[in-house]
Amino acid sequence: MMGKVPSFSPGSTVSSALPGYIALCLTLQVHRLVSAQFRVAGPDHPVIASLGGEAILPCHLSPRMSAENMEVRWFRSQFSAVVHLYHDGQDQYGQQMPEYRERTELLRDDITNGSVSLRIRNVRLTDNGQYKCFFQSSVSYEEAILELQVAGLGSAPAISVEGHQDGGIRVVCQSAGWYPQPEAQWRDLQGQILPSASEKISQEPNDLFQTEIAIVIPEESNQKVSCCVRNLLLNQERETEISIAELFFPRVNPWMVALGVILVLLAVLLPLSSYCFWKQHRAKDKLQAELRWRRAQIYAGTVHTTDVLSMVRLHLPLGALCSFPCTEHFPMTFNRLETAMSLGAHGKGQATPQVYCTAGTCPLWERADW
Repeated sequence: MMGKVPSFSPGSTVSSALPGYIALCLTLQVHRLVSAQFRVAGPDHPVIASLGGEAILPCHLSPRMSAENMEVRWFRSQFSAVVHLYHDGQDQYGQQMPEYRERTELLRDDITNGSVSLRIRNVRLTDNGQYKCFFQSSVSYEEAILELQVAGLGSAPAISVEGHQDGGIRVVCQSAGWYPQPEAQWRDLQGQILPSASEKISQEPNDLFQTEIAIVIPEESNQKVSCCVRNLLLNQERETEISIAELFFPRVNPWMVALGVILVLLAVLLPLSSYCFWKQHRAKDKLQAELRWRRAQIYAGTVHTTDVLSMVRLHLPLGALCSFPCTEHFPMTFNRLETAMSLGAHGKGQATPQVYCTAGTCPLWERADW
C-alpha cells in the first residue's frame, strides 16, 4: 500500500516566510539607527580667554566615532551666523562672518575619534558670549552650547598725590584697560585692606573699564601702602607700592639741585652785572658832560687853566685822550713831557710851571704810559 505523498503550495511557503523577513529587516534598520545616534558634548564650564590672546573651544562626539565625513559647524545665536564650517572633508569659508575671517582654525588632529576644537586668534570683546558646536551625519545631527568669557588685564596702577585733606594727604590710584569690571583696593604691608576715601569705575568708549580709588594717609604714618587692581576672571592682579615718607619728603635729584643753584646765581649775577655796567656808563657820561662844560667855560675865559688841569688830574685816568682849543684865554702850550710835569706837580700840591702856547688847537692830553 502506497502512502500519500504530501504536496506543497508555493503561495503558502512565501506567505509563511514573509513575516520573518520583515522582522529581520526591521531589526537591521533599528540596529543601524541605534548605531548612528550620537551626542555632542562640550566643557561644563565657561572657557576664559585673555583679550588679544587665543581661545580654544573643545567639542566631541559621544560615543566616540569618526566625524571626518560629517558636517561640523560653529555658529553664534543663528544657524546662518557661521563662525567656522567644516564640510566634505575640508574647511568652508564662503558663509563665514566677516569679523571671524582669518581668525579661526578647526583643530582636527583627533577627528577620527569625534573630537574637534575651534581656535580663535586675537580675541576681541565682541567674541564674548555663547557658541554652538553642531555635528550632522547622513542620518542624524546634534549640537552643544559653549560659553566664551573674555577678560582684559589692565595697566599697572598709577599713583598720584592730589594734596592735603582732613589732616592727611590725599593719594589717588588709577588704572585702565580692564574687562570686566575690576576690583581695586588699598593695602598695607601685611596685606590688610585699608579704607578708601572714594572709588569710581567708568567704562571707556572701547568698552573697557577704568578704575580710580583714593585714600587719605595721615601725616604721622611712615609705612608703605600699595594699590592693587584685580581681574576676578583671570585671577590676576597688578600692584603698585608707595612709601608714605616719599610723599612728604620726596627724593631730590642732585642734578636738579645743581641746576637750581645755577639758575639762582644767574638770576642774581645778571642784574648785578647789568647795574654795574649801567653805573659805569653813567659815570662816564657824567664826566664827559662836565668836560664839555669846562671846555665851554674855557672858551668864555671864566675858568683858569690850573682848574682845568686839576679837574683832569682828578677825574681822568692816565693815558686818556683829550684836546682843547688854544685861544688867547688859554696861553699855554703842552707837549707830552710838559703835560706830565705840569699834572704831576699840580697833583702833588706844587706850583704849576709857567707854560705858553700860540693861537690854534693844541693837544691838552695825549695817550702816554706814565
